[in-house]
Amino acid sequence: MIKRVLTSVTAGIAMSVAALSVQAADITGAGATFPYPIFAKWAEVYKKIENVGLNYQSIGSSGGLRQIRAKTVTFGASDAPVKGEQLDKDGMVQFPVILGGVVPVVNLEGFKPGELKISGEVLADVYMGTISKWNDPKIAALNPGKTLPNQSITVVHRADGSGTTFIFTDYLNEVSKAWADKVGKGAAVKWPAGSSVGGKGNEGVAANVTRVKGSIGYVEFAYAKKNNITHLQLLNKNGKYVNPSESTFAAAAAGADWFSVPGMGISLVEQKGDAAWPITGASFVLMYKEPTDKALSKDAIKFFTWAFKDGKQLALDLDYVPLPDVLTQQIAAKVWSQIKN
Repeated sequence: MIKRVLTSVTAGIAMSVAALSVQAADITGAGATFPYPIFAKWAEVYKKIENVGLNYQSIGSSGGLRQIRAKTVTFGASDAPVKGEQLDKDGMVQFPVILGGVVPVVNLEGFKPGELKISGEVLADVYMGTISKWNDPKIAALNPGKTLPNQSITVVHRADGSGTTFIFTDYLNEVSKAWADKVGKGAAVKWPAGSSVGGKGNEGVAANVTRVKGSIGYVEFAYAKKNNITHLQLLNKNGKYVNPSESTFAAAAAGADWFSVPGMGISLVEQKGDAAWPITGASFVLMYKEPTDKALSKDAIKFFTWAFKDGKQLALDLDYVPLPDVLTQQIAAKVWSQIKN
């Protein structure tokens, strides 16, 4: 009897240890909120196939950079690409994993998604606070025949260091000299509008826009759709008004020369093309060339290999743009080959 009990206890301990070892083998990542919806979906499906999990902390690009530099995660994720010289200093590689669009969203009664139009210059004026009412003549001129309310505009922005903010301000920097001169671009900027509210993550911005009447914010498109928030049409570089979609994001990235910049950190904002969405961006993953945990680093590459090949439809379902096969093959040959696993 005692022998059977001891055998049972030993087996139970072995099972617990096995369970812990499986849990310990999960890939860890942290950073941008922009790709979180697709990372979560990929992780859910991949876990069922390979029994390897992904624990991803959606804490913003700046937080992701801090975590990977502290070597507390397998990979970091950022929508603001790290420059080549800094990558060399850190001993890391960087590669894009998914494309998507940042969209201006509003809480304005009586308007359907895509019904109102705005240009980049006017959007910059709104975020600078020089346009503070929805019936301002500059907005009205872009929307003839629309009755705009005499309602104050509350600007909603990210309160944390954010790659989504980097993409958004990179765009405003391109289309507005006033913005470029007074504010500039970055993962965090000093927001000049007097009536403004900060939110943490894409989730926080979406929640604040939903809550505050007359507000305008910027989020990754998946968050706008998930929360049923009204987006605006946007005037692109070719002078065409476009709506955000997988096809307009893809149009913006069509002519991208990814290896023209060290670390593949190119900008996709304000690209030419009649169908191009002007605020398109990529999410980048950062990994060490000489990882502390080689097994987990290898597992991460296997995960992204699967995501690039078999996770495309999942990305499209969430209105992201998967990377083309030729690019993922180049990433494997030119970038992952630098990682010593």
